[in-house]
Amino acid sequence: MVRGGFQNISFQTFYISREKSNCPFIPEIIKLCKNLKKSGIIDEKSSLVLSHRYGKRILITSGVEDFSNIQQGELLEIVDYDPLKNNLLVLGPGEPRLETSVHWMIHHARNEINVVIQFNKKSIVEKISNKITTTEHVFPVGSIEQNKEILKNLCNSKIVVVKKQSIIFVGKNLEEAKNQIIKTFEELK
Repeated sequence: MVRGGFQNISFQTFYISREKSNCPFIPEIIKLCKNLKKSGIIDEKSSLVLSHRYGKRILITSGVEDFSNIQQGELLEIVDYDPLKNNLLVLGPGEPRLETSVHWMIHHARNEINVVIQFNKKSIVEKISNKITTTEHVFPVGSIEQNKEILKNLCNSKIVVVKKQSIIFVGKNLEEAKNQIIKTFEELK
């Protein structure tokens, strides 16, 4: 698959089970998406990736068609990830997104971060990139180089623009991340 002008990284994915996750954070994630729709920040066509720390695992969105109406089966539990071999150990019915690697790395490099929300909308990235910390280079989505640059930029900010690709919000919980998103989008108006 080609995205952003690069041949993208792919995972070797091993499924523990294709059953839906029963993570206790799923209702909160569904509620957050409904609140973001109600605020006018997302709609049926929005492209984002949302992850939440769940012990040593992360819960992450897979191929969500409509974030304003996200379902339990559209979330995966990532049990383990090996960045050198690009192997994922997964629980859930969906396929992992390319952004899974950066979400895993953020959650495991920064203990105070429990939520990562990444908007993949170039119009937003263009509007905000001169106002918020932005990565210097454009790397393939999910590459180790991109992950390292994002982590470096997150040392000084809870919002990072991934140059020409996306914007990442992080927080200690869903409420903090939601408030950052709402504040940022209000400033864009």
